[in-house]
Amino acid sequence: MTDARAALFDLDGVIVDTAVHHFAAWRRTAEELGFTLADEDDERLKGVGRMDALRIVLEIGGVEVDDATAARLAEQKNARYVDAIGGISPADMLPGAQALLEDLRSRGVPTGLGSASRNAPLILDRLGIADLFDAVIDGSTVTEAKPHPRVFLAGAEALGVAPAACVVFEDAIAGVQAANAAGMTAVGIGDPAVLTAAAAVIPGLHAVDALAAHGITFAGAARTRLEEEHA
Repeated sequence: MTDARAALFDLDGVIVDTAVHHFAAWRRTAEELGFTLADEDDERLKGVGRMDALRIVLEIGGVEVDDATAARLAEQKNARYVDAIGGISPADMLPGAQALLEDLRSRGVPTGLGSASRNAPLILDRLGIADLFDAVIDGSTVTEAKPHPRVFLAGAEALGVAPAACVVFEDAIAGVQAANAAGMTAVGIGDPAVLTAAAAVIPGLHAVDALAAHGITFAGAARTRLEEEHA
């Protein structure tokens, strides 16, 4: 039984689906280098930092580049990605995301974001939910990429909650591995056949109530609307 006192969230594929824009940008990079990324390569690129993702792309294509070229390729990819997400709005949030964040806020359960994306603050702002997070740990704060647990450990520290009392919502294999390595309870978002190391897997945050059947709940009780108005 896990009565969690804090919740940590990945961004892409959990709060909003920008993964399609990431992969499209990497595909463009691969094409310029003379090879093609297959659909199944997308899973390998989820949840990892920009330079680690570039290393995976280059490995797939059997291409070697110097450090200066690698930096240029990474910046070009990021520019394409930022351009693609320029039109993101609250309507792009995945089902259940805002409702869960607001529910946790009403319970007094602190929330944090743990994402490899350096664009996380920009995306949260455009989604209109930046104020629903008590801490944001992203690629500009932590250099170690998932599956290293640093991003989630830093999140727990920022929230003042012990790792064992944190639940992590993740859609990537590397993210689930990072949560487990941090000693946290990993909840997978997506396919149970892929996220086999998660304590529980749900199709999205809209299905969070199903976690109770797995013994995963959150501390506190949601306040009524009247209590919220007088808080």
